[in-house]
Amino acid sequence: MRSVVVLGSTGSIGKQALEVVGRRPEEFRVVGLAAGGASVELLARQALETGARVVAVARASAVQDLQLAFYAEASRRGWSSGEATLPRILGGPDAATELAGMDCDVVLNGITGSTALRPTLAALAAGTTLALANKESLVVGGPIVLAAAAPGQIVAVDSEHSAIAQCLRGGRAEEVDRLVLTASGGPFRGRTRAEMADVTPAEALAHPTWDMGRVITTNSATLINKGLELLEAHLLYGVDLDRIDVVVHPQSQVHSMVQFVDGSTLAQCSPPDMRLPIALALGWPDRVPGAAAPNDWSRAQTWTFEPLDDEAFPAVELARTAGRHGGSAPAVYNAANEVCVDAFHECRLPFLGIVDVVSRVLREHVAAPPEGPAAQPGASLVGSADLTLESVLAADAWARARAAARVEQVGGRPATARD
Repeated sequence: MRSVVVLGSTGSIGKQALEVVGRRPEEFRVVGLAAGGASVELLARQALETGARVVAVARASAVQDLQLAFYAEASRRGWSSGEATLPRILGGPDAATELAGMDCDVVLNGITGSTALRPTLAALAAGTTLALANKESLVVGGPIVLAAAAPGQIVAVDSEHSAIAQCLRGGRAEEVDRLVLTASGGPFRGRTRAEMADVTPAEALAHPTWDMGRVITTNSATLINKGLELLEAHLLYGVDLDRIDVVVHPQSQVHSMVQFVDGSTLAQCSPPDMRLPIALALGWPDRVPGAAAPNDWSRAQTWTFEPLDDEAFPAVELARTAGRHGGSAPAVYNAANEVCVDAFHECRLPFLGIVDVVSRVLREHVAAPPEGPAAQPGASLVGSADLTLESVLAADAWARARAAARVEQVGGRPATARD
């Protein structure tokens, strides 16, 4: 039986991971849960249902609320005071990092954003298998994360990278020609740039295939998410950026492909259900029977593929540029985007302004002089060979400040009834 820690347990990935674990109690046992602290009632219910020994909340102010939620949930279940064994609570911004370093078999990192970098490094330092659903920590940490990981210690949870890992079983590393990431195209597939000028937050969250959180869903609408996945694939599988393609596949049945040197291509396909890659990551390298429903091959269906419109959706090529610069550039790409996504949903930035601002901040970072009286901490590009956790965090903080300033310069639009 594998002991599992789930970081981000109240989010979309976390909830589905607990569903996978709950279906296979003979294979998996939850020993720790972590969440931000906004949904303490849900977190308390998850902890008591799974029997988690330790629970972490990022908001220290939520610790007391979580304690009360535990007692309320235990009471609702009709437990007496002697029956309810409540878990230990960790609180504060370092709580998830502490939990990630505990003794267990698998840490599933489903935290959203670059704040997951420290927990990722903690899990790797502990020698635990890292089921990585948080692509940002790998993209931001880059060579730091890779240096901390033992061979095979990181197992991808993203459906695209899980698909690639499965396809790579069909050939040796030297036989790989290209990786092909598939993208649904998001809610605005087929639109021109001009046709996306007045996109609202509600429209951006109407993803045609996947049910995800606000940040990832918005990133899928801009295709920033696919840019992050391109960078993640490059880091995970050691394939040059120029040998990783993105193709639009609206049906989301083929989750990615590997093209080999002899001209053959292997594709992994299944209905769009994150429980499959989650289960595979938790059980890796073994498959978990019944993790998700398979394709129904008795039903007629058509799958289509089309090239990505880089003019309407420049985020993928922008990510490729950040990856070519390497070092701290991917961290800036990600941090600026996180600020812009918040600004967009607060109606302080138009939809097209998200990628525009990220592009401007990235250009500033790459062009900034490395030293001198005008130099700011984190402003200048740090090469991959010199990258440290401190320089990553400095670049992240600088990018957030510059993106915020750019947002104020660009301005947004007033909220409308369509929002």
